[in-house]
Amino acid sequence: IDSSEMNPRHWKELANVIVNHYIDYDGFVILHGSDTMAFTASAISFMLQGLKKPIIFTGSQLPIGTIRTDGKENLITAIEIAAAKENGKPIVQEVCIYFEYQLYRGNRTHKFNSEHFQAFQSANYPVLAEAGVNLKYNKAALYRPKPSKLNVSLKLSRDIAVLTLFPGISRAAVDAILNIKNLKALILGTYGSGNAS
Repeated sequence: IDSSEMNPRHWKELANVIVNHYIDYDGFVILHGSDTMAFTASAISFMLQGLKKPIIFTGSQLPIGTIRTDGKENLITAIEIAAAKENGKPIVQEVCIYFEYQLYRGNRTHKFNSEHFQAFQSANYPVLAEAGVNLKYNKAALYRPKPSKLNVSLKLSRDIAVLTLFPGISRAAVDAILNIKNLKALILGTYGSGNAS
């Protein structure tokens, strides 16, 4: 799927594949285009509640067939993380992104760079693992689900919008967003506390 075509229908299909094969595998590695990977990882993390197995998204900045690709290391290490166990249980029990020697929580990650191999970062949350000679897990930061059954939620809505506020934004721009037909939710991106009034 081309990154520009990724949408909630694909997220539902992916969630269904995982649920239908959940008991068959110890973990899942999903190869994904880097431009929309963080969106998909975040959506899947909220769609699959009670997850007790790793779902690791990875990809590359350079196509896997090129000599200098970062894809081979990303794929091999993502598989190693998805298979890693301690005391018979998966070390990672959540949706993550593995890219350029670092493992991130899927719903805390965004792509910030298109020119370097280190393309992702996690704002306000630490890296979950770092790969070097050894894989070093930040166990205090890893999510530990409460005992529960896997629950999938496939009800998604496209009737949301994001409004990024900036100094001097026009009333017409704000009204255009607020008057979208059938709008159910609005996410405000502000530039400081108290400036959205």
